[in-house]
Amino acid sequence: MTLSITPSGQACGATVRGVDLTLALDDETVAAIRSAWLDHRVLSFPDQAMTDDDLERYTLRFGPFGVDPFFTSIDGHPNIAAVARAADETAPIFADSWHADWSFQEFPPDGTCLFAKIVPPLGGDTHFLNQAAALAAMPADLRAEIKDAIAVHSAQLPYAPDGVYGEADKENDRAMKIVTDDSAYRTQLHPLIRPHGETGEDTLYSTIGYIIGIDGMEREPAMDLLRRVYAWQTQAQFVYTHKWEPDMLVMWDNRCVLHKATGGYDGHERLLHRTTIGYNEAVRA
Repeated sequence: MTLSITPSGQACGATVRGVDLTLALDDETVAAIRSAWLDHRVLSFPDQAMTDDDLERYTLRFGPFGVDPFFTSIDGHPNIAAVARAADETAPIFADSWHADWSFQEFPPDGTCLFAKIVPPLGGDTHFLNQAAALAAMPADLRAEIKDAIAVHSAQLPYAPDGVYGEADKENDRAMKIVTDDSAYRTQLHPLIRPHGETGEDTLYSTIGYIIGIDGMEREPAMDLLRRVYAWQTQAQFVYTHKWEPDMLVMWDNRCVLHKATGGYDGHERLLHRTTIGYNEAVRA
C-alpha cells in the first residue's frame, strides 16, 4: 500500500489515506504508519468502516493493550471502552481538560486509538498540544527551573471517590461508564522533562490535573511553578484542533502530546470506541 499523508498545517497532526484498516496490515505498512505517527504525533484515517475486531487488531500492531483502570469496557471486548454521550445528557463534558492518558501509571501508555461511530453534526472537536514543540520554544529561564523537576502524578483529582467523576458525579447519569475507587490516590513519579521513549526527543510530560506536585518541593512553590509551565505549554501556537467524521480512526502519541475534549453538540449523541496502546518495550530508544 502507498500511503498519502497530508499534514494539518497546525502544530501537529496529519491525515492518512491509501490504507484500509479493516484488513490485516503487512509489516511494511505498519512501519510506514509508525514513522508518520512519530513525525506528526497525531494521525487521522478517514473512511475506515472498522469493526471492534478491526480496532483491536490494528491497536496490537503498535504495542500491547494498555490498562484502562477507570473505564468500563464494552461487552465482549475487554480492551475497548465506549466514549459516549447521550443526546439529552447534561453532565459536564468528559475529559475537557488537558492531559496525557494515564500518566499516573508506572509505565504510561504509548498511545491511544479512538474510532468514531456516531459523530454530531457540530461541535465535539478534540484539541491536541504538541509538547515537544512547547519545550523546544520554552524560555531558557523557565526551562532551567524545571530541568531536574520530578513531577508527582496521581489520578485522585478526577477518579478518586471524592474526585470530579466520583460520588458527586453519579447524579449526572452519564452515558459513559466511569469507575472510581481508592486506587486513584496512589502516586507515581516522572520527570517533567522526559525523553520520548522511542525517538529520544525531549518533551514536556503531562500537566496539572494528573500532576499534583513536584517531588521535594513545598506545595505552594510547586503549584506556582506548575501553573507557569501550564500557561506556557497550553498556548495556541502548540495546538492542533481535530474535527471528527464518522468512520474515522485517530491515533495519538501520549508520550509527547496532550489532548482534551470539547462540547458544543447539545441535543446530539456522540459515540467513539477507544483502545489504549500500552507501553511497548520493544520500541524503546
